Amino acid sequence: MPPQLPHPDPGVPDTRGPLRYIWWLVRSQPVRVLRGSLIGTAWMVGLALRPYLVSRAIDDGLRTGDTGALLFWVAAIVVAGFGLAQLGILRHRTMTFIREDASARSAAVLLRQLTRIGAVLPRKLAAGEVATVGGSDITNTSHVLTLTGPGVGAIAAYTVVAVILWSISPQLAVCVLLGVPAVALLVGPLLRRLDRAESRYRHRQGVLTTRAGDIVAGLRVLAGVGGRDLFARRYAAQSRELRGEGYRVGAVGSWIEALTAAVPAGFLAAVVWLAARMAVHGDITIGQLVAVYGYVAVLVVPVWFMLEGSYQLIRGRVAARRIVNLLRLTPDDVVGRDEVAGPDDVGGRDAAGGPDEATGPEDSAVGRRRNRAAAGRSAPAGPADLHDPATGLTVPAGRLVAVAAADPGEATALADRLGRYAPSDVTWGGVPLAEVALPEVRERILLADHDSYLFAGTLREILHAGWRQDDARLRTGLRVASAEDVLDALPDGLDTPVDTRARRLSGGQRQRVRLARALLVEPEVLILVDPTSAVDAHTEARIAQRLRAARAGRTTVLLATSPLLLGHAEQVAHLRAGRIVGIGSHAELLDRDPDYRALVSRDGEPVRAGSSSTDAAEALW
Repeated sequence: MPPQLPHPDPGVPDTRGPLRYIWWLVRSQPVRVLRGSLIGTAWMVGLALRPYLVSRAIDDGLRTGDTGALLFWVAAIVVAGFGLAQLGILRHRTMTFIREDASARSAAVLLRQLTRIGAVLPRKLAAGEVATVGGSDITNTSHVLTLTGPGVGAIAAYTVVAVILWSISPQLAVCVLLGVPAVALLVGPLLRRLDRAESRYRHRQGVLTTRAGDIVAGLRVLAGVGGRDLFARRYAAQSRELRGEGYRVGAVGSWIEALTAAVPAGFLAAVVWLAARMAVHGDITIGQLVAVYGYVAVLVVPVWFMLEGSYQLIRGRVAARRIVNLLRLTPDDVVGRDEVAGPDDVGGRDAAGGPDEATGPEDSAVGRRRNRAAAGRSAPAGPADLHDPATGLTVPAGRLVAVAAADPGEATALADRLGRYAPSDVTWGGVPLAEVALPEVRERILLADHDSYLFAGTLREILHAGWRQDDARLRTGLRVASAEDVLDALPDGLDTPVDTRARRLSGGQRQRVRLARALLVEPEVLILVDPTSAVDAHTEARIAQRLRAARAGRTTVLLATSPLLLGHAEQVAHLRAGRIVGIGSHAELLDRDPDYRALVSRDGEPVRAGSSSTDAAEALW
């Protein structure tokens, strides 16, 4: 059976601001939050019950010498203790459920967003930012929901104690009522400083995490070119800067922690001193003095919870703002050319990260275009031509077309437009590709990058294209990609475990496994970006020949400058300065386009005009 997700449908989050997002988490589990508030309030108010029982035991039992009354109130104190213990267990358990539910819901909406925006994400947000959001930010945000239980209970308990003290002495009640505002005046400026310091620290932490991932991924290359020490020094310098930011966050946090402990203690001392003087003058009884001490001691707990809740709210607000920033990223498939935004501009957010509370997720022009694109237009019923107005390229249906680009960046941009990973005016059978339902585009058009990610698993699991295929099909795909030697070299064949990114395989072996995986999908349109850049000439020649036979009758776009691949294409287009400047066979372009000859001549020697594609390939190799 497939694993059961905590939230198969986590709902639609409110991304109009960090506090609105937190409130959405609260509204997503109303029954549990209400239960937590009731239990938290009962527990907090129950703490004030014991001082009252102690005062009654003193006044009704000890002072009067009534043993029966004393035993009754002592028994009541014991029962109250057991009841409070049970309420404390229920409170902690309920709040744990609330926090875990919020964490799972945030993780679910983030995962859904990451899969929705797909390849757009690396261009808009660093990998370290994503890792930080998916880790500590989710936890910090969920901890804010503690305010719905003990936080509400702290306010209720504070109010109840103030009322009880008023019945004993209005003067004592006034001191209590003025105590918490005084605490807020002391701690408030520190909380604002913490907000700013925490925001800077989280941003730098994301940047450093990204750099660490880049260094680890390219460690072998860095060692080969002698750049390991340079990058290590840069990482160490950035680590020192992050440590400095961490010290600033810690300094503010330590002051808040100190005031959280010191202010209630000073507050307790002042009220007890005042109550003791009143007892000396006979204004209150000894039992009431003990009760006052107990009430004020109990107030330490709700005051601490209120201060701790404020601290968590600041940290959670920073974390929720980062979650909202990620959730408001817009996939390029619903964004026009003039609406492509960076991470600081998405969804009406200014550079400082402040929320645009006036604009909802579906109120903007981007939201309206998202609604139209979600409906989608019908794609061509069968194979159809792809046309890119930006370059003038037309890919005839059912043919193997190669594009040789002088600028690799232009080739990548063209592939992104044809695969609908970037905003464009590309048409598919006359229908704007951007208006076709995205799931249908992904099902029928596959963009296979030569460096696409390889997940860990057995070779069989890596090659499976969304459904289980028999071993004969898998071996056929490996053969077309000239990867039989990869299979033969693995001790357990298709059942051999392969680690993440297939690091144990060579670069050429990984590239051929990626090509085999793409071919096994058998898409209607296959776009390959430099599929043989890491293999030798003999292997490349076999792949070129087998690829044309395997993809016969289906649309294939090759973006490469290898003469061996170009020679097997049915049509070759020369892309220069953003436009298609020549179309024909490989031999025809060699004959009439000097720039094309220079582009495909890897050794820098011009290819003889009038030579055949086979002769040209032999000359180059």
